[in-house]
Amino acid sequence: QVQLVESGGGLVQPGGSLRLSCAASGRIFSINAMGWYRQAPGKQRELVALIGRGGTINYVDSVKGRFTISRDNAKNTVYLQMNSLKPEDTAVYYCNAAIVVVTTNRPYDYWGQGTQVTVSS
Repeated sequence: QVQLVESGGGLVQPGGSLRLSCAASGRIFSINAMGWYRQAPGKQRELVALIGRGGTINYVDSVKGRFTISRDNAKNTVYLQMNSLKPEDTAVYYCNAAIVVVTTNRPYDYWGQGTQVTVSS
């Protein structure tokens, strides 16, 4: 019914930038919070950034001042601009959204397939 499709990952040198995108499609009535998570090898998945429908934003401390989350409600899309990337940012990045599907009355959690971000010289 609903799909989240991510794009924009890749290999970048330390100090470089990448921009991730995640577009939601399907029988969408509305989207509440949208966010980005990441999971590095051998580590638990962690929340990187979250943006509410009204624009309230939260970041994990390790990315504050370097990453910027934004969303385009008309396109059902969330972005993550990542600057000053560090090797410790290397992970699979997952998009997440709380989506109210048409004909339902509550939001459900949906996840993207994940996109690899590798920061290495």
